[in-house]
Amino acid sequence: MKEADIRPGYVYHIKDSYFDLAKDDKLMRNHEGGAHRPTYFCLKDEKTGLLWVIPMSSRVEKYTAHMQKDIERYGKCLKIVIGEYASVNAVFLLQNMFPILPQYINHIHIVKKNAVPVNTNLQTILGRNFRELLRLHRKGMKVVFPDIIRLEKLMLEEPESE
Repeated sequence: MKEADIRPGYVYHIKDSYFDLAKDDKLMRNHEGGAHRPTYFCLKDEKTGLLWVIPMSSRVEKYTAHMQKDIERYGKCLKIVIGEYASVNAVFLLQNMFPILPQYINHIHIVKKNAVPVNTNLQTILGRNFRELLRLHRKGMKVVFPDIIRLEKLMLEEPESE
């Protein structure tokens, strides 16, 4: 896709070629057999200009337990956010976020023949948690599973294709 076609705040699917290039076993890869899952919420890092994606899951019960452990331990949970997307609860896994270039985005996620944005309030929470986790990770705290510092460098060094 071209950057002009990508709308931060929407949900997308990622090409397998990204995962082949990234070579990070901590990334949540596309499911076998060409299935387009998971879906990824997209936002833009204004400092670098890179797009970042946050994998989404429908397994609310599983991740509620993980969130609760973080809340009990730290008083809050930045790594997992549960919110409504397309009229159902969805889990946004910031602990698995990663940077990407437009050429690795396959297509926008469609629900009932329409592209559906994440609601504005949820986008605000995701953006705030994204910035905080990135800040903590850059200070040396391992708060995100993939090697996002290496992946960010890889994306910044790769020229965008037209």
